[in-house]
Amino acid sequence: MVSWHAIAGMALVALGLVLVPGPNMMYLVSRSVTQGRRAGLISLLGVAAGFLVYLLAAVAGIAALFAMVPVVYTGLKLAGAAYLAWLAWQALRPGGTSAFDPRPLPADPPRRLFTMGLVTNLLNPKIAVLYVSVLPQFVDPGRGSVPLQSLVIGLTQIVVAVTVNALIALTAGSVSTFLRARPSWLRGQRWVMGVVLGGMAVRVGVE
Repeated sequence: MVSWHAIAGMALVALGLVLVPGPNMMYLVSRSVTQGRRAGLISLLGVAAGFLVYLLAAVAGIAALFAMVPVVYTGLKLAGAAYLAWLAWQALRPGGTSAFDPRPLPADPPRRLFTMGLVTNLLNPKIAVLYVSVLPQFVDPGRGSVPLQSLVIGLTQIVVAVTVNALIALTAGSVSTFLRARPSWLRGQRWVMGVVLGGMAVRVGVE
């Protein structure tokens, strides 16, 4: 049986990751701001489906991850660190982008919104690193079924991520309007985002 310590640990990790702007947040905010809350929530369903795909893959092969070739594990972590560093640069460079100041997007039908949300999440290296590198650290083979523990811990992450992203999608329009009316706040949000992403990149790369 999975421990409450593991569930709480994954919940905190999931909360930290979902609050750091990445492809998922940027896509959801863009859709919510340019096409409305309904479009943002439909896109979120696609993102949630992407989480489930990763979770099922992790449950099916989690035992093999414990014996994975170290160089592959290290390579994946370094790739994730490089990606986070690139996001940090995108935010900090002159004329950088903010999740709450998105470029206009053309209106898309629900099926495309769902599909784009799914694809955005599946191609998000931050989520791949989470399921391959982080989730196994909360699994204790001595506490019983490894796949069952992986399922419970992964569902914990999904609940936290979907809940926070839903709140972001519902409030993105108001937050974006507030920040656009205050350019200094928007620049501050961009710099905070860049520093946090850079810090995560360094931590992932050196640990």
